[in-house]
Amino acid sequence: MLKPFLIVPVLAFPVLAFLSVPAFSQDAAPAPATPPAASPMRSSVPAEYVNKVNPVKPTPESQARAKKMYGWDCAMCHGDHGDGKGDVATDQKLSMRDYRDPASLKGLTDGEIFYIIQKGTGQMPSEGDRAKPDEIWNLVIYLRKMASGQTTASAQPPA
Repeated sequence: MLKPFLIVPVLAFPVLAFLSVPAFSQDAAPAPATPPAASPMRSSVPAEYVNKVNPVKPTPESQARAKKMYGWDCAMCHGDHGDGKGDVATDQKLSMRDYRDPASLKGLTDGEIFYIIQKGTGQMPSEGDRAKPDEIWNLVIYLRKMASGQTTASAQPPA
């Protein structure tokens, strides 16, 4: 006879405990939404780089060097012409920006691009100490020219 009186509280306890959990309460405030302008790349760049201005003035020699660097270090993923369809990106089914499109870099400052090249982000490895800052700044200029359609020749590495 006592069994029904013992079973009802045992069954009611989990239900009451579930209803008292704040995560399931209707009074809980929704999590704030990420602003639409926020970019995963931008959020990984420290603030001191966001407004950094490119100190390098390009020369034909420095841009030829940047083109070679792009061919050696970037084209395997980003493609010879910046289309985002390099061998590695294709093999690994990575979605890359098309640097031939002017909108591809529009939301990034030169300082942010510099930081991303130097330090890496996501699956992109860092250039690290392999390149001097002036070489990276020239690469930023080269990418900007690529996005504006000013570079047309392939960036193949030398044999």
